[in-house]
Amino acid sequence: MNKKITVVQVGCGSISKTWLQILTSRDDILYVGLVDINIDMAISKKNEFHLTCDVFTNYKEAIDLLKPDLVIDTTIPKIHHQVVTYSLKAGCHVFGEKPLSDSMANAIDMVKTADKMNRYYSIMQNRRYINNIATFKSIITDSKIGELGSLNADFYIEAHFGGFRDVIKSPLILDMAIHTFDQARYISKCDPISVYCHEFNPKGSWYKGNASATCIFEMTNDVVFTYNGSWCAKGALTSWECNWRAMGNLGAAIWDGKTRPFYEIVSSNDKTSMFPNNYDQLYLETKASTLEYHQGCIDEMLSSLKSKQPSSTDCHDNILSLAMVMGAIKSSKEKRKVLISELL
Repeated sequence: MNKKITVVQVGCGSISKTWLQILTSRDDILYVGLVDINIDMAISKKNEFHLTCDVFTNYKEAIDLLKPDLVIDTTIPKIHHQVVTYSLKAGCHVFGEKPLSDSMANAIDMVKTADKMNRYYSIMQNRRYINNIATFKSIITDSKIGELGSLNADFYIEAHFGGFRDVIKSPLILDMAIHTFDQARYISKCDPISVYCHEFNPKGSWYKGNASATCIFEMTNDVVFTYNGSWCAKGALTSWECNWRAMGNLGAAIWDGKTRPFYEIVSSNDKTSMFPNNYDQLYLETKASTLEYHQGCIDEMLSSLKSKQPSSTDCHDNILSLAMVMGAIKSSKEKRKVLISELL
């Protein structure tokens, strides 16, 4: 793929701007179409980014007429299945916003369609592309704390969104936890086996649905991942990237989602104590990259596409992160431990 990659973007809402800012700054991308059911939204984005492309209200018409190399899906989750499968069947590769889909049945169909059409479908998971999370992961994968036994993420944010999040049944798990669950897979290099989830809506919540949850995941390699989260927290808030603790058989690693991660191992002069409390606090050199968040993920997606290799957020991998979300919701609803194999 030496020529410019021709692009049609479907969905011109708020998240579309992030994609447009990144893609229009690249010299290997050529926008040929923008699509939104509200034509004024498409025209607005076209003018804002000084594009000369066509605008449409119907994505099928745009794809059939323009035959782009790549479709960018920045629609709402319940539309992902129809946009992505149509694009794949039309011979286009697809990059899309999270989550992969709004249901496991649709997600499985999307992956099967990508296979059948021999096209790539990659999903935005921008939290993988943070220098500090890469450093935190290295502490674990380089065995600085020995063999990983457990991983914990705490997420406490006060979020007054308004709109659909205030009225859906599982706003935290359905709309936000995909980030944390995918981070956990990335950090641990483990995949989910089972989940037990308890969702609840604490006193003072302004959400109609359950805005808080506790989850316990059994992962491969005998790792346990626990998640505690709330979107209606008051005080002592975490970062949007969570507070993380990884426990190994030799020590612990900590990342607050904002500052430099570190790890602790017991000091050599305290190893024989009944209750060791003298630990050496150590740091790895920070993983440095000029491209983080959406920019880092999009760059890797495009590099993978050009080399005809699946990206790290390819649909075949990402469906496991979605399964963690859907498994957690199923567990909460049915009040039981759910095996991830039930969903796939």
